[in-house]
Amino acid sequence: MAVAHRLLRRGLSAASPLPSLRSLLLVSPQELGRRPASSAAAGDAAAELRGAREDVKQLLKSTSCHPILVRLGWHDAGTYDKNITEWPKCGGANGSLRFEIELKHGANAGLVNALKLIQPIKDKYAGVTYADLFQLASSTAIEEAGGPKIPMIYGRVDVAAPEQCPPEGRLPAAGPPSPAEHLREVFYRMGLSDKEIVALSGAHTLGRARPERSGWGKPETKYTKNGPGAPGGQSWTSQWLKFDNSYFKDIKERRDEDLLVLPTDAVLFEDSSFKTYAEKYSENQDAFFKDYAEAHAKLSNLGAKFDPPKGISIE
Repeated sequence: MAVAHRLLRRGLSAASPLPSLRSLLLVSPQELGRRPASSAAAGDAAAELRGAREDVKQLLKSTSCHPILVRLGWHDAGTYDKNITEWPKCGGANGSLRFEIELKHGANAGLVNALKLIQPIKDKYAGVTYADLFQLASSTAIEEAGGPKIPMIYGRVDVAAPEQCPPEGRLPAAGPPSPAEHLREVFYRMGLSDKEIVALSGAHTLGRARPERSGWGKPETKYTKNGPGAPGGQSWTSQWLKFDNSYFKDIKERRDEDLLVLPTDAVLFEDSSFKTYAEKYSENQDAFFKDYAEAHAKLSNLGAKFDPPKGISIE
């Protein structure tokens, strides 16, 4: 990332026409955040979520948009502050990222494209909240790219108005003066550990950084000049639509100038605590997958208000 921040600034565009931003944002608050309470309705909600998941899978096959969907889920959840107990002031996975004011935060550059990609799915499955759809799309993208199965639950309630969006500045930066200190400041605020910081960083095995969005990376490399999706940007790995432990191997070796290494990537092998996990993951993909799945699931639940309180399983 600068974990959630960069997974970040790399988006992939779809080939087909997409709805305008204005049409996405002019949604009545009364239509948002609805969640039926009865057990029968919960069963209907699970069915809608399963249908939405299948549509996300088809979207991934047709557009190769895995990285930007992962980033969408992370940036909605990654605003969480464990020191704030009031919902939704605490931020987190509450669907606030659909509002223009938050989409315009610097760290969210390009994420309007992700919203446009999944809006037809939201329209089709009206009972699925944005908060759930963002996290469903993110976890499904990881799994469809070859990553681990994420133990997800659903039932997140949406915030109702843009006034409930979190303030700008809660997401990680890519090149802070003190990378280790910065990562800990941001992720400890969310209640995450050093192990979880390193595991989540490994999702950079997917995607690209684009200098026009983040100010980082090359305009194009031999790995990105032909796409898929919109060509260009600089990836962390050579097979940047495949989820594996290549990120850790490539950062450790640094043998390819066409692969991106940000200050917040390099520090994973420089800081003594981070290095313990980074070395482990570079050598053992199964260990990385196990820890990543747990960390991703935890991130996806941060700040979420569930209805029903125990959530909904769709497995």
